[in-house]
Amino acid sequence: MDVFSKAERSKVMRAVKSNKNKSTELKLIEIFRKYELKGWRRNYKVFGKPDFVFHKYKIAVFVDGCFWHGHDCRNTKPASNKDYWDKKIDRNIARDKKVNSHLTDLGWKVIRIWECELIKKPSDAADKIKKTAHSS
Repeated sequence: MDVFSKAERSKVMRAVKSNKNKSTELKLIEIFRKYELKGWRRNYKVFGKPDFVFHKYKIAVFVDGCFWHGHDCRNTKPASNKDYWDKKIDRNIARDKKVNSHLTDLGWKVIRIWECELIKKPSDAADKIKKTAHSS
């Protein structure tokens, strides 16, 4: 059961932005600094609007919210308006695959980091980037 009314839930969900998500992006910047990952840029103009890029290595980094991109770590799905949310999340997953494919075709390496990874194992996110950069 939702703790919000339908109107309040709608207002909350509208307030969630598709980019510049401070909690995840700032957490990843913190990880970049802690693990001395250099050369990253934000707001780099490339297809799919990655959260960060390492242009020297042609690495695009996306930080995906678990709910919005269909990760099952919390195993929560909205009970109300189920069809809408299923379609919304399926569209996001399809778009992610299209972006991955397009960037890969252009010679980019794509790294997708789940929101829960940043919280549970931040060193894993840093290791993913380091390994990808060193394999370039």
